[in-house]
Amino acid sequence: MKFFLLIFLAGALYCQTTDSFRLPEEKHLTNIRMLTPEGENAEAYLSFNEKKLIYQTTHGSLQCDQIFTMNIDGSDKKLVSTGKGRTTCSYFLPGDSLIIYASTHLADENCPPLPDRSKGYVWKLYESFDIYSADADGSNVKRLTSTDGYDAEATISPKGNKIIFTSTRDGDPELYLMDLDGSNQIRLTHEKGYDGGAFFSNDGSKIVFRASRPKTEKDLVDYNDLVKNGYVRPTALEIFTMDADGKNMQQITHLGKASFAPFFSPDAKKIIFSSNTGSKTGRDFNLFMINSDGTGIEQITFYESFDGFPMFTRDGKHLIFASNRCSKKEGDTNIFIADWIE
Repeated sequence: MKFFLLIFLAGALYCQTTDSFRLPEEKHLTNIRMLTPEGENAEAYLSFNEKKLIYQTTHGSLQCDQIFTMNIDGSDKKLVSTGKGRTTCSYFLPGDSLIIYASTHLADENCPPLPDRSKGYVWKLYESFDIYSADADGSNVKRLTSTDGYDAEATISPKGNKIIFTSTRDGDPELYLMDLDGSNQIRLTHEKGYDGGAFFSNDGSKIVFRASRPKTEKDLVDYNDLVKNGYVRPTALEIFTMDADGKNMQQITHLGKASFAPFFSPDAKKIIFSSNTGSKTGRDFNLFMINSDGTGIEQITFYESFDGFPMFTRDGKHLIFASNRCSKKEGDTNIFIADWIE
């Protein structure tokens, strides 16, 4: 108890005295600002004009994640999803007058059941997730996907012409493309394993994503059993890239850990991502950067808990990310923005 208290007091002191939440080892970050005060906040992504962020959050009376927007300084937070079901993975469309997000509200207005932890740490791919568009204020909700199975994890090409998303419609979690109105849905990936969390490069020519590739018979049996029941085990994910048409797929990391949330640097020469590589417990996630050819990995953040969901501004001068650092209570994750030092 005394040891925990000392750690808590040390953490509180750190949060009050460091350069805006920055650890000394974090040489690429400065002037870090916290944009959300409390709750479970994640996946904050910039509008096309980079004046707003759209993100998912559970706070206050919310029972599970809903989609909110806020200004880049953290002001003017607004609910823009229906407030029903569970939501995830939101993004602005070109012009910033429309948004997309995934939601379960059509199947059930209540939050879906939590994942079955008897299977270990798993992600639930709720079959009731579909992708919706709406006006930026949350009105005029339109359904973009209607196939059986999980449809979520949608992001937009900076060229403003395509949506990439993950779906289990063909049995395996794969990446698909569609037009902004939901038409012309085509499959991009075809290998056994989960493919998801995809983002385009700034010029729209490349895609970076996370993927599992079960190799042993034991891993394949475990993977197939989980997917059949709507789960994936995210403990062994690697970072991959491919061309925007699905060709020229390359595995970038070979860490054998849970690596996810990859995002290209503005010139696409590097990829920033979150991983528990190097963690003694497997529970600590930090941000890392690696060259797009898989060389030269560098650790970016050093907080002993969770840092994830990074996104650069187009000019590379700022980094948005989610972190447990300096939270008011255990389990809180907040959105931060930092100045980037090359």
